[in-house]
Amino acid sequence: MSIIGTIIIGFIAGIIAKFLMPGRNEPSGFVLTTILGIVGAFVATWLGQALGWYGPGEGAGFIGAVVGAIIVLAVWGMISKNRAA
Repeated sequence: MSIIGTIIIGFIAGIIAKFLMPGRNEPSGFVLTTILGIVGAFVATWLGQALGWYGPGEGAGFIGAVVGAIIVLAVWGMISKNRAA
């Protein structure tokens, strides 16, 4: 998949993750949402390969990217909550 395709899928995955897990400490804006989704896709791919769900060179699908983005969003919320306190 091209870089533009990855950015588009990452952006959509980030939006869905923010919709499924709303909160005060979430990142906002196009760039942060896109980064959240892309990082989520990488997290899902790494975790899936570590658990044996995906083979080498195989990437996570769209649902995996959303789940990874939710994980990244939860970690973001914990870090920003600790910084604010």
